[in-house]
Amino acid sequence: MGRIIYWTLIRLAILIPALWISADWMDYKFWWSIAIIVFYLFIVHPSYIQYKKFIDTNKEVISDTICGQCKHFDESAVLCMLYDKHPTVDDIPCGGVDWEPDN
Repeated sequence: MGRIIYWTLIRLAILIPALWISADWMDYKFWWSIAIIVFYLFIVHPSYIQYKKFIDTNKEVISDTICGQCKHFDESAVLCMLYDKHPTVDDIPCGGVDWEPDN
């Protein structure tokens, strides 16, 4: 999830100066509509696609592993907070030893 935010911020840092510079080259009434379209195409849409890929990739870990029902599991980052490791379907960081049910 951090990768999605990181690249969104990078794209935003590139897009803001580019839009600012382009404001001198076009009429102000067209600039707003173009800025909104470009913002959607380069910021919102790629971030949404990456988020959907993240959810699809980690759906099985969240729902089908023992980590998904543990109180030490952070679902938004798919991270075992106790061991600071990302669990996978084949690799559970604690091996089930430190598992505690989520209330």
